[in-house]
Amino acid sequence: MSKIDKQPVTDKPVPAQAPEEHQLKRELKVTDAASFSMSLIGPVGAMALLGAGAAALLGTGASWAFIFAIVGVSLVAYGFIKLSRYIAHSGSVYALVGQTLSPKAGFIAGWALLGGYLAIGAGSTIEIALFFNRFLQGIHILGSDASAWIWTALAAMVIIIVLSFREMKVITKVLLICEMVGVALVSLLSVVILFRTGLGHGPQGQTLSWSFLKLPRGSGVGTIAGAAVFGFLAFAGFEGAAALGEETVNPKKQIPRAIKLALVIVASFFLLTIISQSVGYGTSPAEVLRFSSSAGPYGDLGTAYVGAWLAASLNLVASISLFAITIGDLNAGARILLALSRDGGAPKILTRVSKRGTPTTTVAVAAVPILGIIIGQRLAGTGVVDATFYWLTIGTLSLLVAYAFATVGAFRFLFLKLPRKAPGWQAAVPVLALAFVGYTIYKNVVGVVGPYRFFPYIVLGWLLIAVIMLMVVPGLTGRLRKGLSDPNDAAAPAAPAPTAQPVKELSS
Repeated sequence: MSKIDKQPVTDKPVPAQAPEEHQLKRELKVTDAASFSMSLIGPVGAMALLGAGAAALLGTGASWAFIFAIVGVSLVAYGFIKLSRYIAHSGSVYALVGQTLSPKAGFIAGWALLGGYLAIGAGSTIEIALFFNRFLQGIHILGSDASAWIWTALAAMVIIIVLSFREMKVITKVLLICEMVGVALVSLLSVVILFRTGLGHGPQGQTLSWSFLKLPRGSGVGTIAGAAVFGFLAFAGFEGAAALGEETVNPKKQIPRAIKLALVIVASFFLLTIISQSVGYGTSPAEVLRFSSSAGPYGDLGTAYVGAWLAASLNLVASISLFAITIGDLNAGARILLALSRDGGAPKILTRVSKRGTPTTTVAVAAVPILGIIIGQRLAGTGVVDATFYWLTIGTLSLLVAYAFATVGAFRFLFLKLPRKAPGWQAAVPVLALAFVGYTIYKNVVGVVGPYRFFPYIVLGWLLIAVIMLMVVPGLTGRLRKGLSDPNDAAAPAAPAPTAQPVKELSS
C-alpha cells in the first residue's frame, strides 16, 4: 500500500513545520481559498467577452457552450475535490498527479498548469487595458488611440506584481472585494434585462422567450464542443484553491469545500449572465451578429437598458475583475513554480519565501513571461481583442492538458488502488470527464483555421520543455519522487490542533 493510501481524511489542521527558512503561512480559511479560485475564474471579466465568442459559433444558442462546460467542469472537479481530501500541496496538479500516477507525469502536468496560468494571465492583463481604456473613453478622459492599451497593461502589471508580494490573506481579501462589486453590478444589469424583456419592453422590441436555446441549422454536439472552449475558458482556474494546500488551515477539509463553493457560485452567475446577454441583444440574425461581433457587451447592454453611467461602471468593474484574474494567475503560477523548483532541487534563491510567506522570487520569475507576451503582442501590432483571445485560448488548451492528467490520476487512485476510496459506480464520473476534456481538445485542434491552428503547437512546445528537462537534468526524477514522498510535506496526516493549556501549566 502506498503512502497516500495510508493517509486518512482528517478535519484537523496540518501543523506548521519548523523550517530552516521562511515558509508559506498556514492561515487561510475556506472563504479565502474559495475567493482565490473565484479570482482565477474572474467571472465578471470572463463574461466580458466570452459570451460574444460563443455566440460567433452558436448564434442564439450561445448558452449551450456554458451548459456544456458546466457539465464538463463539474465532472473534472470531481477528481480535484476527491484528491484534495488526501493531498495538500502548493504544487496543485503537480502533486495530485505526481502522487497518483508518477513524479514525471506530475512534473509535466504541473508544467502544463503553470503554462496555462501564465498565458491566461497575459491575456487577462491585455483585456484589463481593453476595458479600462473603454471606461476612460466613456468618461471622456482618453481618446480612441488603439495603441494606448500597452501602457495601461504595463501599469496594471506593475501594480499586480507589487500586490503579489503581500501576504496571501491580504491578496484573497482584495480579490473577493473586486469580484463581489462586479458580480453585483452585472447581476443588476442581468435582472433589469430579463425584467424588461419579460414585459416585452426591450429597447428595440426584444422579448424574453426560449429562443436563446435555439441552435443554428446544422449545429450539433460537435459545434457545441467547439464553442465550449469559451465555456471551459470561463471556468479556467476553478482548481486554484488546490495551490493553497500549504497555506490553508485544515486543507483536506477546506480546499474541497472551497472548490465546490466557487463552482456553484460561478456557474449560477455564468448562466444568468449568458442568458441575459443573449436575450438582451435579441435573437434575430442581425441582433445575434451584433452580439457576436461586440468588443464590449457590458457597455452595449448597460447603455441600452439602463444608461451610459452603468455602461462606464461595468467597463470599470470588468477591468477590476480581470485585474483579480491576473493576480490570481500570477500567484498560483508562482506557487506551482515554487513547488516544482523546491522538489526539483533548484537553487535556493528560486525557492525563497519572504517573512510575509510570499514566494517572492517565483512571483518575479512568473511575471517575466507575462510581460514578455504583452510587449511582444504590441510589437507585432496585434489588436487588443485578438491578443486577448489568442492567449486566453492558448492558456485554456494548456489547462485542459493538466485537467486530463489529473482526471486519469484520480481514476487510478480512487478506483484501481485497493482499498477503493469511492463507490464503484462513481468510476463513470472521471471517465466521462476525460471524454469531455478530450473531445473539447480535439475540436479545438483538428480543423481549426487562422492563427488558432498554431496554438496547439505552442502548447506542445511548452510541454516539450518539461519533457526535455526530465531527460537531461541529472537526478531530477529522483528528487521529485523524494519531494513528493517526504513524510514531512503538507500531504502528511494532520496532527491534532493545539489546545489551550491550563493557567497552572503555563506558569510553571
